[in-house]
Amino acid sequence: MSLETLRVLVPELFGEAVQAALAVSAAGPFDVVVLPADAPFDAGDFDAVLLPQRTGLADLPAHAAATALVVVAEGEDAAPLVEWLRQGAADVIAAQELRSPGFGARLRVAVERRRIEREARQAYATDLATGLPHRQQLVEHMSHLIALRERQPAPMAVLVLRVEGLETITARFGREAANVLRRKLAVRLRAGVRASDVVASLGDDSYAVLLAALLAPGDAAHVGAKLLTVLRAPFQVAGQEALVAAALGIALHLRDGAQPEALLARACALAAATPAEGRLSGAAANDG
Repeated sequence: MSLETLRVLVPELFGEAVQAALAVSAAGPFDVVVLPADAPFDAGDFDAVLLPQRTGLADLPAHAAATALVVVAEGEDAAPLVEWLRQGAADVIAAQELRSPGFGARLRVAVERRRIEREARQAYATDLATGLPHRQQLVEHMSHLIALRERQPAPMAVLVLRVEGLETITARFGREAANVLRRKLAVRLRAGVRASDVVASLGDDSYAVLLAALLAPGDAAHVGAKLLTVLRAPFQVAGQEALVAAALGIALHLRDGAQPEALLARACALAAATPAEGRLSGAAANDG
């Protein structure tokens, strides 16, 4: 069976040993990239990332969500190694094992294990009514981006749209018709943002949009206004025209909070306090 090439990021400290071992491994092929000391990196670009044990645990959760992290142990104390696994590392390996014939196979197994875990989490983290990721998966995305922002500062925002009119659809046509409308709302929101942005479901009547990269903080308000506009057009549900109204809340990274839950709470609070805009209401949304 032909195996796909795995991209592996290795710190300079272990570069020579890992390159030598993986070059002759039967578990290959591997594409090994050696990382200069203290250079920034995006774990999402690699299938596996090796990290020395002394790396700060605070850096792990966001990277662990994106790839298979393998920690290289540098001591005999098992307690910190167990903590690495609890925090999401795919494997912990002793430094001397990097040169062993079985290292390549162990690395590939760690990558496959992480993929299986990610697929299971993806299935669990999807809102069945809309097909969108739900709150927990959005928080994971935000955590990953915030970790990157510490090394590569750039504006980032989360928008929350609270939709009115779904209860009326449920009362008139039933729950499934309302779910059809929710899916159509999701399609319009996804079409209104870039592929790199994330649209998520926050429940029956709320959606979140994570704007992963902005040229300027004020761009979030422009995107929010655009999304309110696309939601104003009528929907067809059960052969009938359906209208909704929406309220917008915007939270900017750092200005309104530094952590995912704080940013979401701010955007949700603004959306809840703002009159809905649309054919059901003429009030303007607040951009925070």
